[in-house]
Amino acid sequence: MDHLQRLLKLANDAGLAGVESGVSYGTPSLKLGKKFLGRLKDETTLVIRCPLEEKEMLMSAEPNLYYETDHYVGWDAMLVRLDAIDDMQLSARLERAWAMQAGKRAVAERKARGSAPGPR
Repeated sequence: MDHLQRLLKLANDAGLAGVESGVSYGTPSLKLGKKFLGRLKDETTLVIRCPLEEKEMLMSAEPNLYYETDHYVGWDAMLVRLDAIDDMQLSARLERAWAMQAGKRAVAERKARGSAPGPR
């Protein structure tokens, strides 16, 4: 399974409504409508939305999985090593990115269904 298929399957399995594939900066991406969730930067790296305060914590705690280059400093996005991250952690990152873009109503509906992303 290629990385885009893996991401789409994880999003679907997590019940992330409205996630679809697209193109961003000429590379395969995940979007929620027109809103950016993440994109394949290269064959093994995902750029994904992430709140700044979580980004710093994640990069410090697991630098083997999460990092940034100078380009992403100060932005609510980080880089993920797709060959190193397991599906559970990657799904958590997708859920968080989705929650950032979905809006309060969609997040509340997902929570009511019992599948809302919790603190990670």
